[in-house]
Amino acid sequence: MSTRNLLRYVAYCGLYCELCAHRNRIPQQAKQLQKSLHEEGMDDWYQYIPEMKNTFPTFWQFLKKLASLNCTCRTGGGPPDCKIRQCAKQKDIEVCPQCKEYPCTLIKTLAEHYPTLIQDGKRLQKLGLEKWVKEQKERAKRGVVYADIRYPWKT
Repeated sequence: MSTRNLLRYVAYCGLYCELCAHRNRIPQQAKQLQKSLHEEGMDDWYQYIPEMKNTFPTFWQFLKKLASLNCTCRTGGGPPDCKIRQCAKQKDIEVCPQCKEYPCTLIKTLAEHYPTLIQDGKRLQKLGLEKWVKEQKERAKRGVVYADIRYPWKT
């Protein structure tokens, strides 16, 4: 498999996009909620309920947007001003664990919320990209999602 294909779901920081709830869990849950609401006819009869008449269309559009989430770091997903992405591009590295300064302050700060980040990065260094991506795909198949182990952004 080409390096480009291997990196498709690997963020510069070393997170694996397929383990992100934004790609893996939230779209499926939003689709399921849309389906359930549609099966109950709520996407039609909301207009007869005064409290929902003005808010439901916005909610429905929001659900559609959630159902279509498909961003990745390498295709513009995540914060547009991501310092980690900027640093990696500036250093011309594909993923931070390839950097001689790994783990740097930027990675350590992110790892405060993603407790497996640094160990996953060290594993990537040990195994190489191809084997590491294969492991991450297996984790995704088992339903592993960062949201289940991530520390809150706000405490």
